[in-house]
Amino acid sequence: MWSASCRPLSSTTTPRSGGRAAEHFHMQSESLIKPLMQTISHQHYRVRVDVIQATGAVIQFGNGKSVDDVLSHLAQRLFDEIPKVRQAVTAVIGEWLLHLRDRYSYFHKLIPLLLSGIADDIPENMTLAWTYWEKIGLQWEKENEEDLKDKMDFSVPPSHYPKGVTRPRLGCRELVSRNLSKVLPGLCRDLTDWVESTRVKASQLLCVLLLHAEDHITQHMELLLRALYQACSDEESEVVRNCVKAAELIGTFVSPKVSLRLITSAFEVTPKPSCLMVLAAVIRGSPKEILQPHLTNLGSTLSQAGVCQRSEEVLYMEQLLCCVQALIEVCQDNCQEICLQLMKVLVTVMAVPSSQHLKEKAEETMRSLAEVQQLDGFLCLYKQHILQLLEWVSVSHDSWTCYSPEILQLDVIATHSGPVIGEALHDFILILKTCLQPNKDPQMRLKLFTVLSELLQKANETVNSRGLFPSYLETVIKDILAPNLQWHAGRTAAAIRTTAVSCLWALIHCQVLAPEEILQVKDVLMPQIIAAMDEDSHISRLLGCRIVGSILKVCGRQLDEMQLGKAYPEVLRRLDDASPEVRLSAAHTLTSWFTCLRDSDLKPAMKSHIEFLYQELLIHLDDQDPNTQNAVLEVLKEGSVLYPGLLVRETEVAIGKHRTPLRCHQLLRHIQSAREAAS
Repeated sequence: MWSASCRPLSSTTTPRSGGRAAEHFHMQSESLIKPLMQTISHQHYRVRVDVIQATGAVIQFGNGKSVDDVLSHLAQRLFDEIPKVRQAVTAVIGEWLLHLRDRYSYFHKLIPLLLSGIADDIPENMTLAWTYWEKIGLQWEKENEEDLKDKMDFSVPPSHYPKGVTRPRLGCRELVSRNLSKVLPGLCRDLTDWVESTRVKASQLLCVLLLHAEDHITQHMELLLRALYQACSDEESEVVRNCVKAAELIGTFVSPKVSLRLITSAFEVTPKPSCLMVLAAVIRGSPKEILQPHLTNLGSTLSQAGVCQRSEEVLYMEQLLCCVQALIEVCQDNCQEICLQLMKVLVTVMAVPSSQHLKEKAEETMRSLAEVQQLDGFLCLYKQHILQLLEWVSVSHDSWTCYSPEILQLDVIATHSGPVIGEALHDFILILKTCLQPNKDPQMRLKLFTVLSELLQKANETVNSRGLFPSYLETVIKDILAPNLQWHAGRTAAAIRTTAVSCLWALIHCQVLAPEEILQVKDVLMPQIIAAMDEDSHISRLLGCRIVGSILKVCGRQLDEMQLGKAYPEVLRRLDDASPEVRLSAAHTLTSWFTCLRDSDLKPAMKSHIEFLYQELLIHLDDQDPNTQNAVLEVLKEGSVLYPGLLVRETEVAIGKHRTPLRCHQLLRHIQSAREAAS
């Protein structure tokens, strides 16, 4: 324990000037430093406070050369969990900066410690630090009045300043600016220290220093940016938050001609999420009128393939999106001149797979971009730039593979633009025609067919929104769909055939393919569609049955004997399909086949085929599935109109063979009723 005779000195117990006690104390003060520093981390906070105060008095009224010996210990106490301990450090440092005889020599070491108190969690400590700092700045102004005369008389306050922040007085700003070159290197090292609390303190201090340094930051930009790139990748969110705030201050005080040139040059090496984070913050901190001349360069940089397509990492894309959001927020209607470049970036962000929330954010950003240009919505943006976007995405389309990012970008442009894609069919169909040839990468073709299928499901709201799609139907069917319906070995090839069949069914189902157009392409399509009904995919078999049924309904009477004879055998085999849905669809298709021969001149020539169908269908009346039995019964009822006597004979023969002859009797009663009605 300290004895009464060893009570620490303070500013209120100053040794009498010129006395022997003062002289003796000055000579002996250095010997007190070591025991004080050994006790400064005492477990009781009151002891720590007393030691800090004693240290302040010993240095101030003793040998000032001991400052270097105590600074690291005092700096550690700024991390003390007890607010009163941190308050004591702030008070001691403040007194030294005001009254220490050699304080000018220690400004670069003491100022960071005092300014760290400005970011303290406790309002009282923060207020104390600010109070001392204001006094120190005022005192320095008075002591250097001649040097500061011109600045005090003629300095113009900056037109753009952070909102809600009071500008420090001139003396405070000058003290920081003149000592910044000595403080920054060590501070930047602390930003990457292995101790989390050190990194947090360093990031807080950096914000305070940059606020004071203002445009003097410019000469330290390279060092600052290197440190910020690393610190913005920190796992501690508070460090990142403070560094982003520091980057915003760079945007406020440093000319974009300097800051943007240095940041964008970093993209030429290896763009990182942290680089984009710093760029977004600098943009947010910049004033609109100063940033405007650099918009074109910024838009071009962000939309370069080496930047916007560098990575599919979600964090990277989030920061890329933040850059676009910052430009829209700051530049508002000026973004019109780089609207196309921003659209390219947003399309790329939306093309990132497996990130729905990112896609939603990008869409919201697109709406904001439209809003600042006073447009009704993002579809208006697509309307302005759809041809340019398709041209951009198709530059290398002849050499695309399944890994090409342009495929995902084309997917976004085609599906997200809604009805606007219907205005750019020439370019869009040309891309599809080139990329969907059988000699192209199968996985790529599968992806593009999936896109096309999705569009055709809502053709009138997408590709046919302007009613122009029918003029491209011949190209779509003969040059795109038909070649991909050819059989090739492999699962991917089978999947491609399935999507091609889906596209064809969508064309027919949505009535984009008119009856006269079906008549023109039936000869090309029928062989491939019939073959599709024998695929492993039940979707191919199902849609194949439906397509054949639709063709028979539309142009069945235009088919000749050979075509009708080839149409039904594969459909008939589908009545044995494992899928109940396929069996029902096959039954409906056979109904259409019989309908084609009503009152047809081909009926006599097709009698043997009809007889064969009667025999096979009667067998399927004994199917285990009641729904299939009912469907086959309806087929036979339709077919009974052709040769009722022949069907009666075949049915009577089949009755003795059936396990459940009920359906046969129903069929006979139907035929009898039809005869009676006809007579």
